[in-house]
Amino acid sequence: MQKNKKISEELKTEMHELHRDFHDLYPLHTPSNEEDRETGFGSVATEEEKADPVKAKTEKKKLTPVFLFSLLIVAGLTAACLAWPSQFLAATSQLCDTISTDFGWFYLLLVALIVIVCMVFMISPIGNIHLGNPGDKPTFSRASWIAMLFSAGMGIGLVFWGAAEPLAHFATSTPGPEVGSVEALRDAFQYSFFHWGFSAWAVYGIVALALAYFRFRKKEKALFSVTLKPLFGKHATGPLGTAVDVLTVLATVIGVATSLGFGAMQINGGLNYLFGIPNNSTVQLIIIGITTICFIASSLSGISRGVRWLSNANVIIAVAFVLAALAIGPTAQTMNVLVTSTGDYLQNFISMSFNVAPFDQSHHDWIKSWTIFYWAWWISWSPFVGIFIARISRGRSIREFLLCVILIPTIFSCIWFAVFGSLTTAVQIGGVNLANLPTETVLYGALAHYDFGRVLSMVAVVLVFSFFITSADSASFVLGMLSENGNLEPRLRTKAIWGVLLSELTCVLLLSGGLGALQNVLIISALPFSLVIALLLVSLHKELQHERVQMGLFLRPLILPKADKPFRSYEDQKTLKPIEIIRKSVKADQTVMAFAKATAGMSTEEKKEAVAVAEGVLAEMKSGEKKSPAAAKTPTPEAAKPAPSGTPGFIGPDSDDKGIVGVS
Repeated sequence: MQKNKKISEELKTEMHELHRDFHDLYPLHTPSNEEDRETGFGSVATEEEKADPVKAKTEKKKLTPVFLFSLLIVAGLTAACLAWPSQFLAATSQLCDTISTDFGWFYLLLVALIVIVCMVFMISPIGNIHLGNPGDKPTFSRASWIAMLFSAGMGIGLVFWGAAEPLAHFATSTPGPEVGSVEALRDAFQYSFFHWGFSAWAVYGIVALALAYFRFRKKEKALFSVTLKPLFGKHATGPLGTAVDVLTVLATVIGVATSLGFGAMQINGGLNYLFGIPNNSTVQLIIIGITTICFIASSLSGISRGVRWLSNANVIIAVAFVLAALAIGPTAQTMNVLVTSTGDYLQNFISMSFNVAPFDQSHHDWIKSWTIFYWAWWISWSPFVGIFIARISRGRSIREFLLCVILIPTIFSCIWFAVFGSLTTAVQIGGVNLANLPTETVLYGALAHYDFGRVLSMVAVVLVFSFFITSADSASFVLGMLSENGNLEPRLRTKAIWGVLLSELTCVLLLSGGLGALQNVLIISALPFSLVIALLLVSLHKELQHERVQMGLFLRPLILPKADKPFRSYEDQKTLKPIEIIRKSVKADQTVMAFAKATAGMSTEEKKEAVAVAEGVLAEMKSGEKKSPAAAKTPTPEAAKPAPSGTPGFIGPDSDDKGIVGVS
């Protein structure tokens, strides 16, 4: 008994020392949430805010040069579109075509590189780094978090194109095979998955990761320009930073206004199909007016209430909608399509990601019209979606963040396209030419040929309406942040102003027929922004590698077991468990409590054995402290033996770094 008590006290002392050494590895360690809250910045204050909270809060709520320049440029583009609609459309179309022809390869290469970087971050020790202070917990549940990021990222577009794109690839313009052929049908689903899958969400994910990492981990302002500090230093907050942030605002305004225009058109198309309401600009203006009131009310209620509730409702309605469509449609055929097309997508992902088709002009033109267009679209939308996702992602690890942001929406998107693409292509094959319908009415036209189609069409209208509100709500929130110098809680007045401006811009463009020109401007803006994303990749990698080294996160353990034997969890669990607890609980500083809990159910003999193991670990720690630097650099033959897979590594005080190696 006395011996166990002595061991317990020794363990406690040793763990406190290790805990202190571990926290010495965090030069960027920040105050606790309580200290942060005293500054009034929602527990994520920058150093400037902590030094002078009153001044910093005042500076945040000033209208910045970014806001003023962005407003002038948006006003100029809108005026040009109103004054010379045909000339503006022709000029932007020509420039858009030139960019797609001359720089299409760059878009494909950049997006492929982004996917690779995201995969490396997920599987490397970098994935253990958290987006925030040590111990920060996520603000939202995982379900609500995924619902919000999905609603903001692809809501209206998914409903708009879910039924129309596979049909277009099959019956109108195929990537290669003859229109209407079996090969064209197979390619239609494969490319729909490709356009809305990993690549799109990897673009969103890497931008959101950079913003969340620098804001919550480094305590920088919530501005895109700040992510370039590792490359440009103080210049990232000068004229260069202003230009980057202006481009961010422009891409957000133009992208959201375009999507809201499409949303209004699809709602109008549904109302026309259901109730015979005229499909014209007047009705669309009324729709925009009603939705504006709704999303401003949602925006005023705050992100934790309005956006979260609506996003949760969106996902519930969307899941019910897709399940109902699966039930009334060709269910077996849909599941066959889903499984086969998923295999085609995964099998051909690399070739599709790098294929510009330079030797086949017709295929090259198709890639320009679809794949390159989509890649530019995702790049243009990435600042808006990225900032919003970053804002709601504090407290999550990089691995969890990227896995959820990329994988889950991709799976849902593939299911969505398989279900609604099967509905439309089945009707088309049956002899009804849905391809002649306007894009916004294809879904309603297909549902009309199935049981309960009218009910599902009503659900579709409600879903588009709800996605419209969440997209505009999220956009007004993001624009409010940028207008107030990165304020994570922009004033209600600022959000309301941006909400009204977005709606007015959408109305003006609908009246002038300028959505096509605005869509071209969106693609044009993607080129300079793609260069910014390329710089962001380098900057983020540089900073994460620096932190990885400082924290001692390595794939290979730096201290290896003395004996190479076939460790068996089912035989060694009683003796290995205390070692695991000692090594893993350094971060939590709960070694003694965890050790006692782990041995509570053991017999007396088993407890003695566990204590002996713990003593051995402590002896190993102490012997490491007495080694000289020269000895530490010369591993013994035993230490040089390879560690078995999955063996946790402990970096002792004799090594170059101190702390626990994150091996997962």
